[in-house]
Amino acid sequence: MSVLHALWAGGWLRAVDHALALSLRRAREETPDWVQAAAALASRALAHGHSRLPLARAGELFAEIDSEREPPALPALAEWLQVLRASPWVQVAEAHDARVAPERVLVLEGEALSLRRYRDYEARLAQALRARVEGGGGSARLRFVTGGPGTGKTTQVAGLLASFLAQWPGAEPPRIALAAPTGKAASRLAESVRESLAAQVERGTLAPALAARVPTEASTLHRLLGWQRDGFRHGREHPLPQQLVVVDEASMIDLAMMCRLLEAVSPEAALVIVGDPDQLPSVDTGDVLAALCEASEQPGSPLRPVRQHLQHPHRQRPEVEVDRLARLVRDGEAEALLRGLDEAAFRGVHWRQGNEAALHALLREQAVPAYRALAAAASVEDALLAARGFRVLCALREGPSGAQALNALVGAELDPAQAGEGWYRGRLVLVTENSYRQQLFNGDIGIAWPDERGELRVWFDGDGGPRPWLPAALPAHEPAFALTVHKAQGSEFERVLLALPERDARVLTRELLYTGLTRCRREVTLWASEDVLRGALARRAARWSGLAAKLAPAPPSPPAGPASSVQGDLFS
Repeated sequence: MSVLHALWAGGWLRAVDHALALSLRRAREETPDWVQAAAALASRALAHGHSRLPLARAGELFAEIDSEREPPALPALAEWLQVLRASPWVQVAEAHDARVAPERVLVLEGEALSLRRYRDYEARLAQALRARVEGGGGSARLRFVTGGPGTGKTTQVAGLLASFLAQWPGAEPPRIALAAPTGKAASRLAESVRESLAAQVERGTLAPALAARVPTEASTLHRLLGWQRDGFRHGREHPLPQQLVVVDEASMIDLAMMCRLLEAVSPEAALVIVGDPDQLPSVDTGDVLAALCEASEQPGSPLRPVRQHLQHPHRQRPEVEVDRLARLVRDGEAEALLRGLDEAAFRGVHWRQGNEAALHALLREQAVPAYRALAAAASVEDALLAARGFRVLCALREGPSGAQALNALVGAELDPAQAGEGWYRGRLVLVTENSYRQQLFNGDIGIAWPDERGELRVWFDGDGGPRPWLPAALPAHEPAFALTVHKAQGSEFERVLLALPERDARVLTRELLYTGLTRCRREVTLWASEDVLRGALARRAARWSGLAAKLAPAPPSPPAGPASSVQGDLFS
């Protein structure tokens, strides 16, 4: 039996992975089975967020797919590499090589195999980043601001915006854009900037007239780049008109989108990328922010001078001590974390555990009253604001402790006549696909509420206040009483109930636990057993990528061209 057939028959491949391998054989009948199998596995790795597959670690990919079964045998590594190097489908390349020939479907760097498209994204992104810091203008054109919750990232951003405006040399005011990966993250960015500006004015560290000039509206990245059916309007050939672009929640940005963003920002413009590298990576391919941070820590890296990493929490929350808890999670300090939870040593953090029935009882105790209170709000504006007060977060989408099951339970309690399937005042909904025509985006949360005629509509926050939509006119959506941690990225809630499953699972990682815990502002209840917590703390959400290597110190190159027209450091 061929390796490809064994992989397909055993359920280790998706249909798209198998089809890719077969297409190579159809184009060239002599394509070896081992090349087909390697292509299929490199494609399969994309589904787990890896932009490439180190062939020696293929067993780890099988464990991610299904850790309960024995995977099929693979070729000996040395022989496998020899066959790949001899294939006309494979380009053998070094990290700093330029783009590969279009007829080469696969790229082999050392012992790691990539699909050409994703290797090309990495190469283009690395090239764009290098051009910003090596082509003149230096840190005037690129800045990274990273750090955990409460370390002052938004304060830094607000200060950078004010400094940019104060030092802008032109007579006309500069164009500035604030953006984030999702609608909810964009709203949170705008709100945080407004809060930070107000606080700085109150402290006397920022002039009111200058603060008034700082933009405080933000958009999604898709909207910023001008998404169209055939791609994005802005790119290398048609760059953005802004002189400064600030992008928050960079940990959520996948490889392809980050590449498009860097290419769309004008070479003369400044770009500020903000994020927390310890949060969950993108749901799509790549862990770009982590790779950029890894590269910035290498001596001689072009990114080293332009990264500002904030480590010390400045935002003191008297109600909850989640920052210290998050640091223990980030560092994998299982014993200290469990001891602190057991002794209730973290202010505002409550540890609960038990079986499925006990979890459902906890939801009836905490979640149902919080959501029932939404319907008693005085207005839809008050209801949308109150909806930020509490949220159930889940590690999984499916299963007894998953978002689907917990949404169904809450819905049935709030709407017993229709088992939670109907539309009723106070129902929270989450948009799950982008609708540019309606200006509703994946991650937007709305609430069902009657209009002035008493007819039920679904209302979403907008620049000019809440906007209503007929329930039947909404894009794809689902209940939003319980969200996966991935869906909650970019949001904050006053109180959070974070529910982990009864049994350990590979999706449970430090990054997931860290992200879920840091969504709260005042109080968090952690539902998890000791064994599940130990499993999560022992596991990292690592992605295989070649991006950091492409941003390592490059070999000597010819002198750079003329400097950018933006002179000096406009952020100083």
